Amino acid sequence: MKILLLSCFLCVSAMLTKAQDNRDILSVLETQSVAWNRGDLDGFMSFYAKSDSLLFVGKRGPVYGWQKIYDRYKSSYPDKEAMGALRYNIINIKFIDNKNVFVLGGWEVKSNNNTLEGYFTLMMQQIDGLWKIVSDHTSG
Repeated sequence: MKILLLSCFLCVSAMLTKAQDNRDILSVLETQSVAWNRGDLDGFMSFYAKSDSLLFVGKRGPVYGWQKIYDRYKSSYPDKEAMGALRYNIINIKFIDNKNVFVLGGWEVKSNNNTLEGYFTLMMQQIDGLWKIVSDHTSG
């Protein structure tokens, strides 16, 4: 009986932890879009792992490293007006294990009379207790 109770407790505890992680991941993405919408590229990029192994794949191919990705964003979106307004539509969050998650979503950026949109997949990893993007594949 004690083993059954312990098993039930561990299952409930794991489900609560996963639910909290899910909320934390959604909060990261919401906070990231808020930073983008105020023209704060540094704030937007703070949710990416500051690493040379960070990977971004877009229509121009793969780019490795936080600084190179930051520089590419900065050249494509030099100011708040160019950045426009970002909106995410999260389709699915799938936990690979306790520290790694796969996120599928759609994105839309409206600026002036232009709308860009597409889809993205993110690999996020819990690093020092915080969820960080370690790989971003964005189409559009």
